[in-house]
Amino acid sequence: MDYLGTGNEKALPAAELNRTHIGQTVSFQPDEFTVVFGRIGAIARKEGGVTIALEGVDGVGGLPSHYSLPPSQNVYLQPDMLTNTESTIKDLFGKVQENLRGHKGDQRPDSEPPNV
Repeated sequence: MDYLGTGNEKALPAAELNRTHIGQTVSFQPDEFTVVFGRIGAIARKEGGVTIALEGVDGVGGLPSHYSLPPSQNVYLQPDMLTNTESTIKDLFGKVQENLRGHKGDQRPDSEPPNV
């Protein structure tokens, strides 16, 4: 099995994981038979590898709570929904402003000025 993430996940070599990734949802393939999905609880760098500890696993169903990966192995991060939502709102707001600027001063010829 060769797990390559899903279309909306961002591939990142394990060596590039840092404290900003703690709490994010991750998926990876630690061996040829297993694909892991979980939330990063801790990241440890060791000579020759990176260890990822997952939150909330604690041996449930015989799963280990931590995995050692080679530095070059890709892990796949879910997009940060808050950041994505924030940039979508900013993009939409920018488009609304642009549209308002484009229509400024446009009046229908048959309209009357407002009563003051």
